[in-house]
Amino acid sequence: MPKIMGNSLAEHRERTRRALFDALSDLLAQRPFDKITLSDVAARAGVGRTAVYNHFTDKEDLLLAFMEHETGRYAKELARTLTDVADPIDRLRIYVRQQALVKRHYHFPASGPLANSVSRDTAGRLHAHAGHMARMLTGILTDAMDAGAIPRQDPALLIPLIHACVLGGRPTPTEPRARAAYLGALDLFVLRAVGAPTPEHAVPAVPPTHATESAPHSVRAAG
Repeated sequence: MPKIMGNSLAEHRERTRRALFDALSDLLAQRPFDKITLSDVAARAGVGRTAVYNHFTDKEDLLLAFMEHETGRYAKELARTLTDVADPIDRLRIYVRQQALVKRHYHFPASGPLANSVSRDTAGRLHAHAGHMARMLTGILTDAMDAGAIPRQDPALLIPLIHACVLGGRPTPTEPRARAAYLGALDLFVLRAVGAPTPEHAVPAVPPTHATESAPHSVRAAG
């Protein structure tokens, strides 16, 4: 009989799911999704392969559950950080910076590498999970417009453009100086795109979420 992880069946199921999510996250950081098998995930999680099927019908079902869990967790962490920032333009800058620093194997919108390794239906459902972030960005942009910090414009048109800019281009560089220069240029580009004035201060430093990498000290890009 399989060893029970926890004091009850419900706790065992939750711990097993978390172990599978952690295992999939580790594996996605190492290789593409299409090169990962359920046996790989089970072995990394320390559970039997058949135990995976007690929770998920197939590998894509596991991926969808993982992304739903991680997107919700990331959104809550970022939302808590943003509640302590009064200036809506600074909230926008932090949002963009954090999105640029999301670890490559997450890429919550369906424009990332995961979308190229799954079925069309799963890719569409991955895209739906990005609604967490779209709602957050809508609130930020609306607050900025209400405060007169940026011109009135349709958030539904701005959001895909901002996300395409942040997540649709080249990966954020890993070399510290190149990364700092890239993030500074991205900050200025997005602010100009939405019609915001260029602040005199750097992007406020915030603790990284579990899905983001630490940022270098902010630098001002030449304007």
